[in-house]
Amino acid sequence: MTLFLVRRLAIGLLMLLALSVLVFVLLRLAPGDPVSAYINPTVPLSPEALEALRLRLGLDAPLPVQYLGWLRAAVTGDLGFSIQRVGVPVLPLVFERLGPTLLLMAAALVIAIALGIPAGIIGAVRRNSPTDLGLSALAFVGISSPAFLTALLGLFLFSVRLRWAPSGNMLTPGAPFAAGDLIAHLILPAAILALGQAALIMRYMRASLLEVLNQDYVRTARAKGVREAMVIVKHAVRNALLPVITLIGSTIGVSVGGAIFVESVFNWPGMGLLLVNAVETRDYPVIMGATLVVGAAVILVNLLTDLAYAAVDPRIRVG
Repeated sequence: MTLFLVRRLAIGLLMLLALSVLVFVLLRLAPGDPVSAYINPTVPLSPEALEALRLRLGLDAPLPVQYLGWLRAAVTGDLGFSIQRVGVPVLPLVFERLGPTLLLMAAALVIAIALGIPAGIIGAVRRNSPTDLGLSALAFVGISSPAFLTALLGLFLFSVRLRWAPSGNMLTPGAPFAAGDLIAHLILPAAILALGQAALIMRYMRASLLEVLNQDYVRTARAKGVREAMVIVKHAVRNALLPVITLIGSTIGVSVGGAIFVESVFNWPGMGLLLVNAVETRDYPVIMGATLVVGAAVILVNLLTDLAYAAVDPRIRVG
């Protein structure tokens, strides 16, 4: 188990390093001069002043040298300062926005599991019935619908037309904090973010359970006269959950992308909204810092998922 953990940690660190290289290079290859993000466009600067600023920021150095300088500082926890928020360090800014995003994603994951696993069990038990076909159609719609379109439709229907939920923000502006107010603002964006995850979990749960129901030990349990409900719950579902555990971990990365759109639509003050604003204003340090933290979080979740799967199934550790 220790060797398995070391291998996964090494792979995770290499993935995080590759992610940082990719984002850094893409930002530098984006159209426009990076130094333009550091100046006020309404204040003209001479070419000499621009060159002096470029030298001070280290933007005159070759790209590998710039990256190594950033990486050396990032390893020590120094992600630089925001360009648009003058004097604000990137790391505290990112961690300030991380909490709302984790809350949104955790709520979405709970909703997705609560909907996806029972729906998958029902679909497998009632295979090819109208109920199964209806659930499969809903899952197909959930998987196919892009997050930004689902968020806009949900906002229009449930907030604008029906007025069942607030239209944005995490709390009511100017009102004292209340758990009920937070839940009221959380439920709609979390449910929209959970749609794709729930659909994936439902499809995997259904396929896995159908495979388990055809195993010899399930037929043996039925032949012994065990009630069908006990066969499903005690013998089949527990074993069918193994691949679903891995899927749940892998959907975290997918939900990060969806959270960016959902937070933008609902003005949720999390990492997604921070990233969108940073891209719009070309705030390079914030983009790099936020991407690094989000990537580390996703890799950590996948690592914990691998460990949970290895703890349940020892064959994974051997492989």
